[in-house]
Amino acid sequence: MRPVLCFGEALIDFLNTGKQQDGPLILNNYRQYPGGAPANAAVAVAKLGGKALFAGQVGADPFGDFLEQALVEYGVDTHFLSRHPSAKTALAFVMLDDDGDRSFSFYRQESADVLFSPQQVNESWFADQPLFHFCSNTLTDEQITAATKAAVAKAKSNQSIVSFDVNLRHNLWSTGSADITLVNELVYMADVIKFSRDELEYLAQGDCDGYIQHCLNKGVSVLVITDGEHPIEFFSVQGKSIVEVPTIKAVDTTAGGDAFSGALLFALSQLSEPKSAFSSLDMLAQLIKFASNCGAHAVTLPGAFPALPRFDDIKEHWPAELYV
Repeated sequence: MRPVLCFGEALIDFLNTGKQQDGPLILNNYRQYPGGAPANAAVAVAKLGGKALFAGQVGADPFGDFLEQALVEYGVDTHFLSRHPSAKTALAFVMLDDDGDRSFSFYRQESADVLFSPQQVNESWFADQPLFHFCSNTLTDEQITAATKAAVAKAKSNQSIVSFDVNLRHNLWSTGSADITLVNELVYMADVIKFSRDELEYLAQGDCDGYIQHCLNKGVSVLVITDGEHPIEFFSVQGKSIVEVPTIKAVDTTAGGDAFSGALLFALSQLSEPKSAFSSLDMLAQLIKFASNCGAHAVTLPGAFPALPRFDDIKEHWPAELYV
């Protein structure tokens, strides 16, 4: 079993759980959940039974204490988690509509996660050649961008598989929209990419087919395109295929994509040679179908960490050819 190292933000999701009347006011109720896309992915790996590590930075504050405790409780190795002495832990307020789809309001200005420096990226992270996973939220500020590039470079020099969940949050960028050139610079350095359909169209700037081929020409091994309730498309040098997704009633979609990413990383980590999956469309389809069912499970429950499935919750969807 290969370890999986997830790098980036761990933050507090304050999930809107309803409203109440207080005199003339309508007050929103919020419940505190641990979150952050790469932290969610790490917990997804750990809850399925994989070896997960998280690298990032939170504040030396009660929210940071809570996040570290939550990661440990769910089985994530926090040896590479840093605590900033003065910067605060990032916060996100999550609003849900009637279909469980969410919108975010972030409190992340000079928070501990974006002050992670390139000097904090350590060669020891890659001693066991982990699968390395990150998201675009570590590209929104200069210092954390430099740290992300340093981590990806070290991962590649140590022959680690690099996984990039694009996961664009445009309101985290100072211009109000993600830097296409910068995001694509990291896309072209990755082995496994996950886009939503909207993210693909944004980064491709109108030429999705040409963009996908360009990614493959740059050395990307697998591109996965999720599209809500519609089938998942994926591409590799072997060709293109699709995977149908389960039909479910979403309660909270906050962790759906991270559950998918974590499950795909977990599945790859179980292979004696993870890169062997890249040469087989059939094997990729089986792993992606498993990941899709994990994502579907997660969105039927509220919150992020608590909603992610354990292996027993999802074992009926595990490919028969693989053993855990």
